[in-house]
Amino acid sequence: MNILIVYAHPEAHSLNGSLKDFSVQHLQQTGHQVQVSDLYAMNWKAQLDAADTLAPLVGAYFQASEDPRFAFEHQLQAADISAEQEKLRWADAVIFQFPLWWFSMPAIMKGWFERVYACGFAYGVGEHSENHWGDRYGEGMLAGKRAMLVVTTGGWESHYSPRGINGPIEDLLFPIQHGMLFYPGFSVLPPVVFYQVQKSAETRFSSWCDTLATRLDTLETCEPIPFRRQNHGDYVIPALTLKEEIAPGETGFGVHRER
Repeated sequence: MNILIVYAHPEAHSLNGSLKDFSVQHLQQTGHQVQVSDLYAMNWKAQLDAADTLAPLVGAYFQASEDPRFAFEHQLQAADISAEQEKLRWADAVIFQFPLWWFSMPAIMKGWFERVYACGFAYGVGEHSENHWGDRYGEGMLAGKRAMLVVTTGGWESHYSPRGINGPIEDLLFPIQHGMLFYPGFSVLPPVVFYQVQKSAETRFSSWCDTLATRLDTLETCEPIPFRRQNHGDYVIPALTLKEEIAPGETGFGVHRER
């Protein structure tokens, strides 16, 4: 497989850096082709703004959707954006690795999504009609590719359990896995999450590598999270609410997974 690792941690000697290096080595040793986008090492520009287009602005001022769309369609994007989009086209699977900081990814990785996921590339594609509301949530430019999160956190696993004070890890990662990966078409694999990393990195690193190796070895075969596809009959279009007969009376993130 062609595998892209999008990685965000500012310190190469960190646990995250060691896990990323292990993944690259293991994947290459098992016959995969690997590219790494090390966002801090690349000095990745996080902010989406008018500098992302080499074309004149479409209107009187920068528009966060229309100007990137024009630049994408006319091959006038900033070079770093085009390079990352090309990596996504090349990849069969993408691993996003980051520490959980303030209940989400580091800002530099969020900026990667905002800039690389240009309108016309990752969203704003497909027809909009009474039966089909764009190519998204299971369809889109990245359909047929797989994605997986590798996440570290300082909190205990119990803190992220169904009754834990931080909230269930599945809920915290839902906006990323459903809204940033499944939205443009990725098949999203269950995440790899390592807990309490500051307290036990030295004693548990070997076992974490074993866990990670097992997941890397099953990138092609692991069953994806069964998110409901938008245009396949579960949702009312264009309201995009679940039909009344599906999970009646239930709400929350879980209803957007098939049972």
